Amino acid sequence: IGRENLLSIGTCFGKFTKNDKFRLHVSCLDYISQYAKFKVWVKTGAEMSFLYGNNVNKAGLARITDGIPQYGGVVVYSMADIALGFGIAAQPTEYCKDLE
Repeated sequence: IGRENLLSIGTCFGKFTKNDKFRLHVSCLDYISQYAKFKVWVKTGAEMSFLYGNNVNKAGLARITDGIPQYGGVVVYSMADIALGFGIAAQPTEYCKDLE
């Protein structure tokens, strides 16, 4: 579908870049979080750091779903099950559990 044939109605999920890649917007977070396969919960101390744009390290993880592959997309939740954002897992679940 060409750009000139696209039409936007409703919630904006993202946009196409000049290189024809699709970039998600935060406005689609409510819809994506309902159907997310991989989820990560962060501790309250790491929550504000994540919201300011920093990475979440191992010490900031509270819970993590099983089977997350390396570089897999995840939805980040607070401990109160509020979706904070989405990102990419740098390490798989097995690696994170081995470090404990």
